[in-house]
Amino acid sequence: MTAKHTVTRRSVLKTAGAAALAAPLYSKSALASSGEVNILMWSDYLPPSFLEAFEAETGIKVNYTGIGSNEEIINKMKATKGQGFDIVSPTNNRSLQWGPLELLQPFDMSKVNIDAVNPAMAKIGTDAWNFGGKGSHWLPHIWGTEGIAYRTDKWLPAGDAPSYGDVWSEENAGKTMGRAHSMMLGAGLYMEASGEMEPGSVWAAYEDEETMRKVWGQITDWCVARKDRIKLIWNDADTQKNGLLNEGVVVGQTWDGPPLALKSAGEPVHYQAPVEGAMAWVDGMSMPVGAQNIEQIYAFIEFAYRKEPAGVAIDSHGYNSPVLGADAYSGDTYKKNFAEAYPGDSLANLNPWPAEAPWYADVRTEFVNKFKSA
Repeated sequence: MTAKHTVTRRSVLKTAGAAALAAPLYSKSALASSGEVNILMWSDYLPPSFLEAFEAETGIKVNYTGIGSNEEIINKMKATKGQGFDIVSPTNNRSLQWGPLELLQPFDMSKVNIDAVNPAMAKIGTDAWNFGGKGSHWLPHIWGTEGIAYRTDKWLPAGDAPSYGDVWSEENAGKTMGRAHSMMLGAGLYMEASGEMEPGSVWAAYEDEETMRKVWGQITDWCVARKDRIKLIWNDADTQKNGLLNEGVVVGQTWDGPPLALKSAGEPVHYQAPVEGAMAWVDGMSMPVGAQNIEQIYAFIEFAYRKEPAGVAIDSHGYNSPVLGADAYSGDTYKKNFAEAYPGDSLANLNPWPAEAPWYADVRTEFVNKFKSA
């Protein structure tokens, strides 16, 4: 994925030359009218209003288990050999980890209205998640970014935009937060921008283990030397919100959804893409091999891919929808927040998370543990 210079929330993350995919016919007979569906998904993605509307219309009960990391999804599926859930929600860049596990099954695309979503995001499934040539094992569901959130009543960036470096600065010592692995990557991008690391090092680290160990060794040493400046390491949406509201955090590297939800509720919180570029991701829907409630799965996808339910959910969780036209059903607050979070050329400067090979995730864990235990 590469960001274009002419961007709207409908076209963001559109790959160069990506064209709309020819969608198979969508069959209404796939819809169910009763039963249940078991969903393992990020903890704030399915607002109560969304679930209530779906259950009222279809009669399908949603058993929703919230999670806070891709590792949690993978570990649960490995432990149960793909049993226990009908839908799980891996992030787009994790395909290289999921493929060899053989814990997912392909979707029947004749039952999916794929034309309803951003074609470039749909293409992620057909390209990166087409395991064994059997078809897409992943559908786009929610997209967003990771950047900088801050308390506007207690701190303001020095320039027009904040920096990943603000999380580690002496000025903000003892008043910052982040998620360990992505906060360390953000530190690497700041090190590149400030001349402390060779430009391009962070992305080169994804290519081979030798380069990765060299780059992350340097990043880890830098972060360990500044670890005492970090107040809180978060692991989910609620931890981010609580940090900003109740734990004395003034600046944090966060997802966009939690701080924007606080901002929408009237709290003195702002989220913005940093000067180094926000990290962009697309979380999807995948079907484990042990999925039992097949008709209910496709009924849920059909509802999630409608403009109005998708747009209304935006106002609650603060993230963005790949459903084309969903933003027309969001409120003015969402539109204002989006414009203020990505001013100027911010959308053209996004950093899509690269695909992570299993070895990369394993080695990164070594360095993250070294940082945490320091």
